[in-house]
Amino acid sequence: MITPTALSPGIPGRLADALRTGRFAVTAEIAPPRGADLAPVRRAAEHLRGWVDAVNVTDNAGANVRMSSLAGSLALLAEGVDPVMQMTCRDRNRIALQSDLLAASALGVPNLVLMTGDRPERGDHPDAAAVFDLDSGALTSAARRLRDDGVLMSGRAVDPAPQYLLGAVDSPGPSADRFGQKVDGGAQFVQTQFVFDTAAFAGWLGQVRDRGLDTRCGVLAGVGPIRSLRALEFMSSIPGVDIPEALVRRLRGVPSDRVAAEGTAACVETLRELRDLPGVAGVHVMVVGDERGVPEILEAAGLARTS
Repeated sequence: MITPTALSPGIPGRLADALRTGRFAVTAEIAPPRGADLAPVRRAAEHLRGWVDAVNVTDNAGANVRMSSLAGSLALLAEGVDPVMQMTCRDRNRIALQSDLLAASALGVPNLVLMTGDRPERGDHPDAAAVFDLDSGALTSAARRLRDDGVLMSGRAVDPAPQYLLGAVDSPGPSADRFGQKVDGGAQFVQTQFVFDTAAFAGWLGQVRDRGLDTRCGVLAGVGPIRSLRALEFMSSIPGVDIPEALVRRLRGVPSDRVAAEGTAACVETLRELRDLPGVAGVHVMVVGDERGVPEILEAAGLARTS
């Protein structure tokens, strides 16, 4: 449970309520459409409504152009689902970023995840100019000061100040130092990279607890199924993702038409193990593009609908 001083009563949303009360939190994630139609967002909301506390809306992930995260967030709100609006520093300077912080709060977006963002060379416009006026740490500090002090980076006051829950992302490793820096910078919840090795994650989490960081910031462990051998190869190449050899053998040891079911079963087992780890505030379930799979995983892991 996050201490009352880390989460003021004015911060809105189901996710903040879960962190405030100690209820096991669940978030999911969607990518806005590559087109000018909100129907895919509405369909995703239909699958996720009642199962999760909030849903991340990515911000041109991988430096590929999609509908804006703000538009996707507003569509989720209209469907009765709390969004987590992702914001990256790649495409906007500090003027535009602070403007979007004010807009998100004014339009009712309760949660933010602030990220530095992938470089344009990785995406579908490799010749685009990269801004990176701020990085995720500087943006988080600016967002916290804007909310708590009502002051822009320029020193000018705003009235009224915005209200939102501030989040970040992290990849658990041998040290929790980077996590501590994110918490000191203002992160109130952190969604981690995929967790496949629960024992290794528990070691990192022990450092988080020893420093008392779990009382200042909710740890949402990233989980998701590996549903094909091609996905296994891709996931193995992602920095910060450690797939135990036992899981690799398990997935390679079943017929190709059974890999998806085996990967889902392994994901459910991991989620159950994470629920029992002290210091885990919840999970971030990543099944982007197949949101109907999220309720299947949650129900199998013994997590009931939230409403």
